[in-house]
Amino acid sequence: MIKAVIFDLDDTLFDCSGLLVANARKRAAKAMIKAGINLSEKELIEEQKKLNELNPTSNVFDILSEKYAKEKKELIVKMALEAYNSDSVEEIHLFSGVKEMLEKLKEKGIKRILITSGITKRQQNKIKALNLEPLMDAVFIHDVETGPEKEDFFLEVIEKFNVKPKEILSVGDRIHSEIRIANSLGMNSVRLLHGRFSKVKPKNVLEEPDYLINSISELSEAIQVLEKKTNNSQLKIVAIGGGTGLPILLNGLKKYTNRITAIVTVMDSGRSSGKIRNDLGVLPPGDIRNCLVALSDSEELLKELFQYRFQGKTELNGHSFGNLFIAALTKMQGSFELALKEASKILAIKGKVVPSTLDDVNLCAELVNGKIIEGEFNVRKADARIKKMFLSPEPKAFPEAVNSILEADVVVFAPGSFYTSITPNLLVKGINDSLKKTKAKKFFVLNIVTQPDQTPNFKASDYMNALSEILPLKFLDFVLLNSSVPNKRILELYEKENSFLVKDDLSEKQLNGTKVIRADLIENIDSEKKRVLWEKVDLLRHDSEKLAETIINSAK
Repeated sequence: MIKAVIFDLDDTLFDCSGLLVANARKRAAKAMIKAGINLSEKELIEEQKKLNELNPTSNVFDILSEKYAKEKKELIVKMALEAYNSDSVEEIHLFSGVKEMLEKLKEKGIKRILITSGITKRQQNKIKALNLEPLMDAVFIHDVETGPEKEDFFLEVIEKFNVKPKEILSVGDRIHSEIRIANSLGMNSVRLLHGRFSKVKPKNVLEEPDYLINSISELSEAIQVLEKKTNNSQLKIVAIGGGTGLPILLNGLKKYTNRITAIVTVMDSGRSSGKIRNDLGVLPPGDIRNCLVALSDSEELLKELFQYRFQGKTELNGHSFGNLFIAALTKMQGSFELALKEASKILAIKGKVVPSTLDDVNLCAELVNGKIIEGEFNVRKADARIKKMFLSPEPKAFPEAVNSILEADVVVFAPGSFYTSITPNLLVKGINDSLKKTKAKKFFVLNIVTQPDQTPNFKASDYMNALSEILPLKFLDFVLLNSSVPNKRILELYEKENSFLVKDDLSEKQLNGTKVIRADLIENIDSEKKRVLWEKVDLLRHDSEKLAETIINSAK
């Protein structure tokens, strides 16, 4: 539900690209001549036009002074900007239908906020000339010379009106400004295709608006589309992770919906996957294989075949059949992407399994002792606490993974090794950006126990702090935390390995509104139960059914 709409001013509520811009260019041309550029007023006006057409976001006055009078650049830029942004405002009028549209929003109880950028005095004059203040619940002017940053005003709206980012809609014409800021904060965004910025193409997912309109009269339709709710029985769910935690989660979720996308890390560098990666030049298939099997609706024998691991004194020792199968398909089909599509058909999976990237990239860590280690296998065996994670080289996100996140109703960070299963996906910039933009409800499932090599003695708050280094916690809606105490005998086995229950020290107040859900999420261990190979006997793990049910109920 949209509870507040943020409006840009220039070329959003009135036509700024006509007379106002023409007169501003004329004033700037005169100022540049006075400052020392030896061109005619007409020539300088044409130069400004050409530069704006080539790139509307370029620093026109910097370019012109650099080109024609470099030695006087500072003075020319200063005088040109002052003239261009003069307080003088010619006769201006609101676009047709703006006043009526603002009144309708008021009737619906939707807050109307104006955030405009420019020189304060000039923007004040525009607002006065348009008689806008009585039509708005709040007006903010972002002064481009004195600050603060424009994003700060968007954050102030959240606090002032006590609304969540996904309940706010930002309307404007500039994808590099109000659209990008709104998307980066998890707000909705509508781009008005008008004015000098209308031809500018988005450079990344954060500049992609949620909806396009050609006139402000189409805003009501845009709001209706953005407010449409998805049928809970067929939620679009994205689950992110790797290792053993992600397939456990998928096993439970597939009972509620077929519209599941598993986004999986492909940075393994050890065991069977690592050997295949090194020897065959194929992305490591192990975590992908586990997720394919988890979502498979095929015969049990076929699923067991994919998980079969060769043993004995042969070159195949340690390799799983599924890994070799995916590697062979990759060579036959010519790409890892096509191989996954074919494997998905063979296993008759419910949903999709995709990598976070198709690039061959290494997971790296900087330790608190200053040491840099490279490779997922080495990160898992780090001999000191991890300070910072990064990828080398920087990869491109797999487009299908990005689109799935943007279209999702629910996104879940699966349980698992924090630094080697969850983090590798979140460090892919395109994935990170799409998580900021998506309007999906986002869940983070905390691990049941600590890992001595990655998260030694981590409390729940330590996991949240580590996550906040990669993705600000304001984008998170829910944290799922196990509240039950497992069998003492099993706890003692863990403690011998310096692994302990994750201590619950979370406070919703400290999490800025992120809701903490505490529930019994531990699987009841059945000694007679036959496990697939990616599960290990007598270990604490999340119960797939309990976990999925908690997520689905909370997402409603």
